[in-house]
Amino acid sequence: MAVQYNKLWKLLVDRKMSKADLRRLAEIAPNTMTKLRRDEMVALPILDRICAKLGVDYGDIIEHVKEEGETQNA
Repeated sequence: MAVQYNKLWKLLVDRKMSKADLRRLAEIAPNTMTKLRRDEMVALPILDRICAKLGVDYGDIIEHVKEEGETQNA
């Protein structure tokens, strides 16, 4: 399973916020910000904190994308 945080980065641009602003606002560790920038999975409580601070839902900041060779189960 792969994730993308492009929606989060667009939201920050729309709100004229930097990634550093987000890190301070949601109290995110630097290594977690690196995971977000690399589109790696982060813990749900961190995503929850980001959503709470920005006043959005999970779907507003994260997107699931199929990895190559991934099949959909019926």
